Amino acid sequence: MKDISTLAVVRRENACTLDARILLDEMSATLALYRGDSVQSQFYLGDLGSARSAFVMARTMDGLAIGCGALCRFSFEVAEFQCLYRRPEWPGTGTAILRFLETVAAGAGYRRVILQARDTNRRAIAFYQRHGYERAEPFADRAGLSDVRCFAKALPLLADE
Repeated sequence: MKDISTLAVVRRENACTLDARILLDEMSATLALYRGDSVQSQFYLGDLGSARSAFVMARTMDGLAIGCGALCRFSFEVAEFQCLYRRPEWPGTGTAILRFLETVAAGAGYRRVILQARDTNRRAIAFYQRHGYERAEPFADRAGLSDVRCFAKALPLLADE
């Protein structure tokens, strides 16, 4: 597959737009194959109310929405990435979204990022590991779920710190 991430523009956007809702619905339908429920049951737009949170979308140069992701505050020093999704026909977009979210998180003062994937979602697990995320102890409400893998990654310190 050809990496076309350079053709995608990732930026902060409103999670309540039609394009965002369509991508989140697509993601929810895809994740239902892995976990048997909807992502909306665990993701709340209210999680994006903090100044240290963000919803981002990736678009083609023509403005077509092709992926999204969310950064939510888990604790003062820890951000949680949720809703990482890209349309299957746009390889490289997931990497662009992940890198953008990591930059936003570091700029907001977070020291670490956490995220999760179901055991059955091997593509997501391999993607996270390729990008430096390591297996972590289950966090918060995921501790009781035996089929959830949690991952973490330290963020680089900014030059002025």
